[in-house]
Amino acid sequence: MTDTFHFYEPAQGHGLPHDPFKAIVAPRLIGWVSSMDQSGTLNLAPYSFFNALNAEPPMIGFSSYGYKDSVTNIEQTGEFCWNLATRELAEAMNASSASVDAMTDEFALAGLTPAPSRVISVPRVAETPVSFECRLCHILRLDSADGTPTNNWLIIGEVVGVHIAQDMLVDGIYDTARAEPIMRAGGPADYFSVSDTQRFRMKRPD
Repeated sequence: MTDTFHFYEPAQGHGLPHDPFKAIVAPRLIGWVSSMDQSGTLNLAPYSFFNALNAEPPMIGFSSYGYKDSVTNIEQTGEFCWNLATRELAEAMNASSASVDAMTDEFALAGLTPAPSRVISVPRVAETPVSFECRLCHILRLDSADGTPTNNWLIIGEVVGVHIAQDMLVDGIYDTARAEPIMRAGGPADYFSVSDTQRFRMKRPD
């Protein structure tokens, strides 16, 4: 174990070429979120701060820097879909991150197909092997430790419908590696993917 550390207080700056926080808390699954405004205009955007938050009922959440179109749409309709970003869909996911106006359909921009959901009105990405249909639980503006409001918004949704491609199930068990999910790794352009060679098993103690 080294006894030499780079220490910094985030409020004072990190003093490095790139903020290490995102690279340390990594890799992170991508919150590839489809939403729709009240007039039916579609939006699809990736968010690097995303995770599962609860199991019963299942809940997921993502954080948006700024009150972006996704947040506005979700507030209006109370619905959104999460779509698994895979290695095969990496370029399309990246294309959907372009800064465009609210009337631009990122499905079309990225060459993707909106597929009907079963429980909610917002469509999912047809090309992905996994999608979650979600209903809004909370939109929370994040405050700093001293109570100062930030320009970040946490969206939490309950998963009310799950789509899994049949070939992702092996003996009825979802195979994480088979889908080759990609994850944000924190550097200016870094991602990781998952493969079966990285798998190891470890059971909990009795």
